[in-house]
Amino acid sequence: MTPRESRISNLASPAAAAIAWLLLGAFVGWAQDPPTTGVAHRVDDLVLPGSELEARPLTDTRSPVVLRIVNVRKHGTAHRYDLVVQGLAPGKHDLRDYLKRKDGSSMDGVPPIPVEVRPAYAGPMRQVSDIALGTSSPMGGYRTALWVLGAVWIVGLIAILAVRRRKQAASVAAKPLTLADRLRPIVEKAARGDISQDEQAELERLLLGFWRRREGLDRADAAEALAELRRRETPGALLRSLEEWLHRPGTAKNVDVAQLLAPYGKEMAT
Repeated sequence: MTPRESRISNLASPAAAAIAWLLLGAFVGWAQDPPTTGVAHRVDDLVLPGSELEARPLTDTRSPVVLRIVNVRKHGTAHRYDLVVQGLAPGKHDLRDYLKRKDGSSMDGVPPIPVEVRPAYAGPMRQVSDIALGTSSPMGGYRTALWVLGAVWIVGLIAILAVRRRKQAASVAAKPLTLADRLRPIVEKAARGDISQDEQAELERLLLGFWRRREGLDRADAAEALAELRRRETPGALLRSLEEWLHRPGTAKNVDVAQLLAPYGKEMAT
């Protein structure tokens, strides 16, 4: 039997069929709750055959998908993975293209891992003229709409004034927070491996907003700017550490968080 025929025979084995059913079960959940652009989406207990896989390094700034492996467990001769996927562009993608073997061996035997990333908002934008005002006469409907809009405007104005007064009182009573103060609890959580997906997204947003102005990346899109910042010495220090902690939990025992946050100590939080 030739090597090619041997691989085909292996894929047709009962073990491969079982793995295919596991994959199908995992992606049924995705079909019910598909990922949307810009939102991190988690997939747990995905069983893939062969030696351990790892995420490919993000080298292409135009990559439509960012993939992270947050946990790996042995599952017989296969491995069970917990993944976090962030789609940067809508469309159909195969996550197999963003994985590789840790031992450098071939990806033969790994079935396709399809995912469809949908736009964050897919419906048509409604105009004020599209809003039905009931079955009353045109003048009555117009008057009703004016009353509703006026009430909304007054409520919004009261809310804005209340929020502004609360912020003013807080700014007088408390010392202004620096960006380092705001980053510290999130970074410490990341170092411990306790960071949530929303906190991770907030951390990346804060770092991106801080460095884009200083590194001349205002016109670059988010994915391109993040990839460029990772390559630079000072901006990339915290980003690379964050990725290291996410990919290899438990490696941050001797990390000096204060030193990592030193460049952000004088910047006021926004």
